[in-house]
Amino acid sequence: MTHMIWSSILSLLSPADFAALALLFVGWIVMGWHIENPPKSRISVSCLMAAFRREWMVQMVTREPRIFDAQMIGHLRQGAAFFASATMLAIGGGLALVGNTEPLRMVAATLTLGDSPALLWEVKVILIVLLISSAFLKYVWSHRLFGYTAVLMSAVPNDLTHPDCNARAAQAADLLILASRGFTRGMRTTYFALAACAWLIGPEALGLATAATIAMLWRREFASNARAALLRNPAPTKT
Repeated sequence: MTHMIWSSILSLLSPADFAALALLFVGWIVMGWHIENPPKSRISVSCLMAAFRREWMVQMVTREPRIFDAQMIGHLRQGAAFFASATMLAIGGGLALVGNTEPLRMVAATLTLGDSPALLWEVKVILIVLLISSAFLKYVWSHRLFGYTAVLMSAVPNDLTHPDCNARAAQAADLLILASRGFTRGMRTTYFALAACAWLIGPEALGLATAATIAMLWRREFASNARAALLRNPAPTKT
């Protein structure tokens, strides 16, 4: 039964569909790896910010009181919670469309995009739902890690002469970087999920949307004004 379903799906996809899907997934994976593992000659904004997050924890050690640090962690958790909630709503909407693709077929007919089988519409919506679900899981884990970071920050001794003071701050920095990395991965996945929406128009639109998403991510990480500002006085990197 499963084999028959997959055969039916594959028979509905054209070579252009396969090429556009390959670009989407390869771009998603390769762009993420390149951002998190950039060459030393052109470091990404994400890596620059990781160094500043580590510097944040260094400065927190000598800051009294630490109300500002607690507020910042709270704001970061709220951001992760907001996007987790938003993606959950998107997942619900996508699942509702999977059970009733008639509205999409009516829109396609209005735009003279052809009359595709219901199964093909369902496959396209399911792809978007899967990407959004992946983003949701990343946001939830990021939210949890921000909570862990808050606990570790609270465990940093106020006494600068305490032998565990700097070690605890370094642990908090590591968790903060992991939490932020998870949030950033969720954002990237959300971007590519939005690009996947273009597949509802056709494979050509999906290819163009994916290329535009890759270009936007590259510019923001490697050629943006934000990167230039961070490079004017970068934080020391961990060796």
